[in-house]
Amino acid sequence: MANFINEKGRITVSADEEGSRLDRMLLRFLGGGKRTLLMRLIRKGNVRVNGKRCKANHHLALHDEVFVPASLRQSDTKEISHGDIPNFLLQQVAQLAILFEDEWLLVINKPAGLVVHGGSGHDAGLIEALKVSRHLPDLRLAHRLDRDTSGVLLLAKNLLALRNLTESFRDRDMDKTYIAWVHGHPEPHAARITSRLSKGVSIAGERMVVDDIEGKVSTTDYQVMLECEKDDLDYALLALKPHSGRTHQLRVQLQNERHAILGDPKYAEKGALKKFKALGGKGLMLHAWRLRLLHPVTQKELVFIAPFPERMTKAPCTNLSN
Repeated sequence: MANFINEKGRITVSADEEGSRLDRMLLRFLGGGKRTLLMRLIRKGNVRVNGKRCKANHHLALHDEVFVPASLRQSDTKEISHGDIPNFLLQQVAQLAILFEDEWLLVINKPAGLVVHGGSGHDAGLIEALKVSRHLPDLRLAHRLDRDTSGVLLLAKNLLALRNLTESFRDRDMDKTYIAWVHGHPEPHAARITSRLSKGVSIAGERMVVDDIEGKVSTTDYQVMLECEKDDLDYALLALKPHSGRTHQLRVQLQNERHAILGDPKYAEKGALKKFKALGGKGLMLHAWRLRLLHPVTQKELVFIAPFPERMTKAPCTNLSN
């Protein structure tokens, strides 16, 4: 870990966080799960830089001392050991396809069904297992994929790489392309979907993401690649380019357009889901296919492609090849 909290509750800003915003540095260090508490404590003046109150967007200098209140000092990224990870999970990560690796980055082809981090009923996930099995204690997720989404997953091996990747995502210097099979035949064949998405809304006792006037602006471009019909089920293959990274963004936007992703147990209509399963369909038909970015240190352009998994290539009316 590049930074540490001393006995007085202070973090000394190191070279890999010089110039960072106060809130972003602390979120990287403490974990994203503390965002709400962190922002509240910054506004109240409980988080201080060199003894002074600062706003969340204050830019830090080398060797600045940031006081962290006691309620924030329990890091979400606690130390874990080999014994904390179930054997089946260690076996899964041992078989992961590595798309790229250097001293800064680790890029994998995540299979569907594998959670990326512990929580929500899972003691551990992919990130915790990789930290232990590959001896990478500072490994962090640069972005997330839902448990049932497969494809390119980007991880940073240290805080400097994570910081630069975070800025690239925020500045839209990365280009992500997803592939999805969806219900119906979208018209027009190419368009932009814009929504305002809010998460954590309770519908019939289940937490959902919804399009809401108070939500955050979310934009996705789509292109129809192929249209199919089979036993009263119309469906299509789409290429999707999200320009924001909201939770369940693609799933909710497509469902709102009446073209829910095939096999989506959370957002697709039950009748359409039943038809899909009757045709032999299994799993969420969403795959993070391609990621283009600039290397966070060398600035070299990198392009990663995750081959289509079997569930995506064997649609009822066609066999799709990569």
